[in-house]
Amino acid sequence: MSDHYDTLGVSRDASPEEIKKAYRKLARQLHPDVNPGPEAEERFKEVGRAYEVLSTPEKRQAYDMGVDLNGSGGGFGPGFGFSDIFDTFFGGGAGGGRGPVPRQRRGQDALIRLDIDLTEATFGGQRELSLDTAVICPTCNGTCCQPGTSPRVCEVCKGRGQIQRVARSFLGQVMTTQACVACHGFGTVIPDPCLECSGEGRVRSRRTITMKIPAGVDTGTRIQLAATGEVGPAGGPPGDLYVEIVERPHPVFTRRGDDLHCTLEVPMTAAALGTTVDLETLDGVEQVDVRPGTQSGEVQSLRGFGVTHLRGSGRGDLVVHMSVLTPTRLDEPQEQLLRDFARLRGEERPAGRMAPAHQGVFSKLRDRIAGR
Repeated sequence: MSDHYDTLGVSRDASPEEIKKAYRKLARQLHPDVNPGPEAEERFKEVGRAYEVLSTPEKRQAYDMGVDLNGSGGGFGPGFGFSDIFDTFFGGGAGGGRGPVPRQRRGQDALIRLDIDLTEATFGGQRELSLDTAVICPTCNGTCCQPGTSPRVCEVCKGRGQIQRVARSFLGQVMTTQACVACHGFGTVIPDPCLECSGEGRVRSRRTITMKIPAGVDTGTRIQLAATGEVGPAGGPPGDLYVEIVERPHPVFTRRGDDLHCTLEVPMTAAALGTTVDLETLDGVEQVDVRPGTQSGEVQSLRGFGVTHLRGSGRGDLVVHMSVLTPTRLDEPQEQLLRDFARLRGEERPAGRMAPAHQGVFSKLRDRIAGR
């Protein structure tokens, strides 16, 4: 039987990438669709068998030790050591002594971040996501084999996916069971791997999905999209996709839980006399009544103009913090009017009054009721 390294035209110390590159080059040259004929077909199969052995670290190691895992009869290589006995008693090795394992496995879960704005967080919406992920191979449809071919029963384990040996140890003679190194415990081998996916049954591709953003999400919220992750090996079922929400800062509103906070600046005269101000909210323009005598730091709440509750019904509030603006640049008539006003109020030379630091809204309200 020919040497697998010679078949692929690589050296015995060739890297996995060199082996894969050599295989793909020969497979394209010898493929029956390109090079028909019995000799090319047999050569194509021989290249596939060589690649199957040399592309798998365990098979390649066994082959280098003199065991031809794709040949008839097979071989068993050197005897077992202590690790084999340990695996036997403590469940080591693929298959676990329970027969062949399926090639198909569930795909891994994936996590991506999605930036949204405050409006989307409040009312919800839809987004299209572009994902670079593993999908089922369109050429082999997940079988891992070239079209028209199929997996072959492993000649080493006869389809059992495991091999047994009698080994001597300090415990005496023990029967050890391990996953077959020829088929990795699958019970079958793939003589002609698919060229498109290199026998994986899946390829990487970019696809677009549409997801719904629930109203009320916040930074850190994770949305689970079941069976939307990457396809598993051999066309196995896809894993889940988790979308982690990151809410972008808003130029006007600050979010605290489901309440929104903003600052409304009003002139000193408007704060003293009272007025009505138009405020642009997420729901449109709403009117805010500025009561006469409004002080900086006072708040007003617009009920139900905050963020939608993620769990439950209703919405939070929009809390408006008042900021009274003191005029800085006065012309002579304006300055004289203010001086006359101060004289009428008896505030030409105010003594001032000490107030507790960080005085709260309720304290200010209490002082106003007391007439202080």
